[in-house]
Amino acid sequence: MAYDVVVIGSGPGGYVAAIRASQLGFKTAIIEKESLGGICLNWGCIPTKALLKSAQVFEDIKHAKDYGIEASGTANFEAVIRRSRGVADKMSKGVQYLMKKNKIDVVMGYARLVAKGKIEVTGADNSKHTVEAKHIIVATGGRSRELPSMKLDGKKVIGYREAMNLPSQPKSMIVVGSGAIGVEFGYFYNALGTKVTIVEFLPAIVPVEDEDISKELAKNFKKTGIDIMTNSEVTSVDTSGNGVKAKVKTPEGEVTLEADILLSAVGVSANIENIGLETLGIKTDKGRIMVDKYYQTNVPGVYAIGDCVPGQALAHVASKEGIICVENIAYGEKKFNHQPHSLDYNNVPGCTYCYPEIASVGFTEKKAKEAGYEIKVGKFPLSAAGKATAAGHNEGFIKVIFDAKYGEWLGTHMIGYNVTEMIAETVIARKLETTYHEVLDSIHPHPTISENIKEATEVAYGEAIHI
Repeated sequence: MAYDVVVIGSGPGGYVAAIRASQLGFKTAIIEKESLGGICLNWGCIPTKALLKSAQVFEDIKHAKDYGIEASGTANFEAVIRRSRGVADKMSKGVQYLMKKNKIDVVMGYARLVAKGKIEVTGADNSKHTVEAKHIIVATGGRSRELPSMKLDGKKVIGYREAMNLPSQPKSMIVVGSGAIGVEFGYFYNALGTKVTIVEFLPAIVPVEDEDISKELAKNFKKTGIDIMTNSEVTSVDTSGNGVKAKVKTPEGEVTLEADILLSAVGVSANIENIGLETLGIKTDKGRIMVDKYYQTNVPGVYAIGDCVPGQALAHVASKEGIICVENIAYGEKKFNHQPHSLDYNNVPGCTYCYPEIASVGFTEKKAKEAGYEIKVGKFPLSAAGKATAAGHNEGFIKVIFDAKYGEWLGTHMIGYNVTEMIAETVIARKLETTYHEVLDSIHPHPTISENIKEATEVAYGEAIHI
């Protein structure tokens, strides 16, 4: 079994890289130990959005009177989980179709690098065979990070995977960590009636976001009954009783929290153990594979992309890294007519799908100031937006940041209804080096939520019409 390109792992980095390789004329195979689509399609991005949609529908029913409608209903937790799994299965089958369409061989089994250009694959029946490739792309992804104070047992102390497939709805849950995974699950379980407490080590929830976004989300979460503990650390967990007892170190002293379940959402660890990196002498640092801007490791012919390399652990980042990696390989073999641009990691959008949604890209206000920019900031509240008010979802705001000297668009930070669908405008505009002039001169449709990006820009430059 010899190929031009073999990809290890079929997540949104791996399967996209494999398809692009096939498109460029490489004989391609992909090796997967579990399910095509990886964590994103099967246990992450896609099925979590199905869960969150169910929570949003339930919330709309609970507030039906606000829309002049008489309606009532109850949440069937098991049915909600079943729907999510059905969505995941459908998407995984979609990747199977794409593999066939692009004539990519799928090899099921556990891959291990054993020599230059050689991969040993162990099947489910423990049979072993060797796959050879001129170019090997490692796209093995990541898993829930485990802290010594919170050992995962899959029952009472769980990661995101178990949180998506619990046999019954817990009455109470402690969520440790308030990144995207933590706040999405916190929102979901709270919306369905679980009592949720979020514990965050840093001073604010969603700590990578602009400070104003963190404050707004905390305010909205508290309104819905979610307890939030910041500057707090879980020091130990006791699972000997019926539920979980977590000792938490807070600025005021140690407290003990009790709940049915503790969800550890403290980040992602790369899957780089036992895949043969040491055999080939591939360099790693801080649990990630070291690569250059085209994802070449220190060993010629071996590349790495996605959650197992430094950078944001996001599906769309992994996909773009895979495309850049393959196109650069093709350029070197005269199958592609130009060297691809390297990825600008400061122009990567981040989206969080709790309610209200969060979407952001570029510099936060604090980071822009730290970088030495003199800035202009515009903030437009969605309470003044006609479409948001008509939709009954006027929480949140849109915040834009521009360089005062040249008008460069430095960043956008949004929290509110459907904002994840709007962030691409800023991403493309920043790629094109757009200034505030072009934003103000471009007509935005009314009534939409997206028009408020222009409104926020007007605020930044003292031209606000609607506030």
